[in-house]
Amino acid sequence: MLHLTTARTALLRLLSVPLLLPLLAVVACTDLTETVYDQITEKNFKPTARDLGSLIAPAYAVLADMYMGWYGIVDVAQEEPADVLVTPERVNGWWDGGVYYRQHTHSWSLNSWTFDHTWTNCFSSVNNVNRVIYQIESGTIPVTNDSAKAGILAELRALRAYDYSLLLDDFRNVPIVTDFTAKDLPQQNTAQEVYDFVVSELTAVIPGLSKEAGVAMYGRMNRWAAEAILARVYLNADVYVGTSAYDKVIPLTRDIIDSGKYALDPSYRTPFSVAAGPLDGGQSHEVIWAVPYDHVYLPVSSFHMKTLKPELKYVFNLVYEPWGGSAGNPQFVDSYDPDDHRKQDTWLMGSHFTAGAQFGYNFTDTIPQFRGPNAFRLGFPVWKYEIYSGETGSSDVDYPIVRYAEVLMMQAEALLRTGQADAAAALVTRVRQRAFAATNPAKATVTGVDLMQGSTYLYGWYDTDGVVKTGPGGTPVTATTGGAFGGADIQYGRFLDELGWEFAVEGHRRQDLIRFGVFSTKAWFNHAADADTHWRIYPIPQSAIDANPNLKQNPGY
Repeated sequence: MLHLTTARTALLRLLSVPLLLPLLAVVACTDLTETVYDQITEKNFKPTARDLGSLIAPAYAVLADMYMGWYGIVDVAQEEPADVLVTPERVNGWWDGGVYYRQHTHSWSLNSWTFDHTWTNCFSSVNNVNRVIYQIESGTIPVTNDSAKAGILAELRALRAYDYSLLLDDFRNVPIVTDFTAKDLPQQNTAQEVYDFVVSELTAVIPGLSKEAGVAMYGRMNRWAAEAILARVYLNADVYVGTSAYDKVIPLTRDIIDSGKYALDPSYRTPFSVAAGPLDGGQSHEVIWAVPYDHVYLPVSSFHMKTLKPELKYVFNLVYEPWGGSAGNPQFVDSYDPDDHRKQDTWLMGSHFTAGAQFGYNFTDTIPQFRGPNAFRLGFPVWKYEIYSGETGSSDVDYPIVRYAEVLMMQAEALLRTGQADAAAALVTRVRQRAFAATNPAKATVTGVDLMQGSTYLYGWYDTDGVVKTGPGGTPVTATTGGAFGGADIQYGRFLDELGWEFAVEGHRRQDLIRFGVFSTKAWFNHAADADTHWRIYPIPQSAIDANPNLKQNPGY
């Protein structure tokens, strides 16, 4: 474990036992003195302020598997259906029954585990939240300090609202469950009702959330994280319920900016380093809310194994050979400005050699087709999340759910969409500056006119010869071809490009493509455009419908 501290160990021990009653692990997150209870029951347990963190740990623990676990939100649910990341068939397999191909081509089935994973984890978190709220409000867990009680209830409601924001984004029409003691199967709610619930809950609890942004609240929902999540929901309101709310994004993001609690890190790689969080050295001032990972206490973050090639074990001195699946879509990789440092900070490019050996590995930015077998060297692996010596099959790098850069970009997009393009450009320039600081600082500057232009992404079918065409064996396309091809006709397409370059492989892209009207209308790699918009939301898992006859399947499935 790198940069391991006793405080981090205490936090991760709590998060690693989500199925146990929180009473079984009463350890403070920041107080290093451990209290041991011989036989703890709800009857004799009297929590103090130092114990409150342990009460809510099970509600947060689900996030670890949900984000960077197998079939997690970051890659399979949000990036694989979009235009940045692909997991083609390789010489060692990776067809996996066609799961990645179906995500890529928007042809998933009702029984796919890819979205069942999100559904199950979100409702598991909701259930844990409801249980702890019930225990506190009923006095089963007596919290006598009124201020502490109000704070922890606000935090729990904020976390539950976040769970529902994910369910809203993926499924829209889901049951709203707030009563832990309810015996009847829940009724299904509409997207409007779920949206209203998320907005009302976050709006109600934000004033009562902690404003602290340090060790004590690391991995937990503070005021700034809740405001960012609410801003994210408002940013996508037009997609969710057909009514835009861009004007509501601006004051929320401004409040976070004006707080002075966060700042852009000088290096783009810092938020994704093993020493980013305050429990690991506190190098990042940009991460607002993160999922803490640890190869001992939370051994579920395996994305590095999914993307790195087997021989890279010897280049990076890893404990195990990675599996060599995912890589950057060549069309997206080719869209970067050559002086944009985010390209080499996100993708592992070029030649790499083992120390003291003659072995060399040269990655190329080409992947002939989704069906393989494709050699490991084809396509750039992801190394945005730090790869470090001694890394096991589970990474210690924390996942940032919300970064300060996203706050700036959400405000910029809201300004752009409300006719304030120049103000938006100033914020985008601010985010771009570190990417060009060491190469060509002048290129960091963008104007409002720039952001109003179409996308530089060359959309179309990526043929086996590496040329983007209208289809297999078709004619080459240009930026202005139009329709499913090229990107010049995308409204605010240049801003969409900026989102891609800044947030590649962070689990944003599906949501962004839907918001910009690209998800079903453009072709990329081996994904053909499909005007059928029902793919913009996932089907409700068939297992959930089988268990609850009150649920109806989403339209189109």
